[in-house]
Amino acid sequence: MTDPSPNISSYRYANSELNHSHGYLLPTVLRLLDGLNLPAGERRLFELGCGNGSVAQALTQCGWDVTGVDPSLEGIAQAQRAHPDLKLRPGSAYDDLAAHYGQFPVVLSLEVVEHVYFPRAYAATVFSLLRRGGTAILSTPYHGYWKNLALALSGKMDQHFTALWDHGHIKFWSMKTLAELLREAGFTDIHFHRVGRIPPLAKAMIAVARRLGPVASCADSRLR
Repeated sequence: MTDPSPNISSYRYANSELNHSHGYLLPTVLRLLDGLNLPAGERRLFELGCGNGSVAQALTQCGWDVTGVDPSLEGIAQAQRAHPDLKLRPGSAYDDLAAHYGQFPVVLSLEVVEHVYFPRAYAATVFSLLRRGGTAILSTPYHGYWKNLALALSGKMDQHFTALWDHGHIKFWSMKTLAELLREAGFTDIHFHRVGRIPPLAKAMIAVARRLGPVASCADSRLR
């Protein structure tokens, strides 16, 4: 399927290193992955939105076999230069990724869903990439009453909402709305972890969801 969103192939990355958000995301992600208790031969993971390859490299060093895509051609170029052995290619959530790459026990997508123009298409793609019984781990900036109030009182709303960032955050998710998106796509057993700062002021939330049912019908949902 042709990507219907604005072209973000030039989305920029400063380098091929981990960024500050990974400092509070990765410890919980690694704990969640370890908690799946997958045997060595099943530690296969698809990273949707692999960016510059830094997370894929970190997970590879922890024994995971990572395949990933990202629409940023600059990010993929940096990843391939820094980590030429990784299986990272151009691609987006609007492509039929499962047809090309198959299905995986785990799909990981960190700080991506807030950038996508068609979140239902994104969620359907995550679902299709998972095998039966598979687990999706997704992160996005946390929004809740106390944090939003603190942002307003501190005068940091403009900085947080990144209005001048090309291809920046365009969707601002709560636990309720992200859970609704995932349930609509067919996910079950959805729960959240708040990371970075104390829970009411968390920097991000990590959603964990499982695919238990048949493939959701998404032919008409991709552009809704």
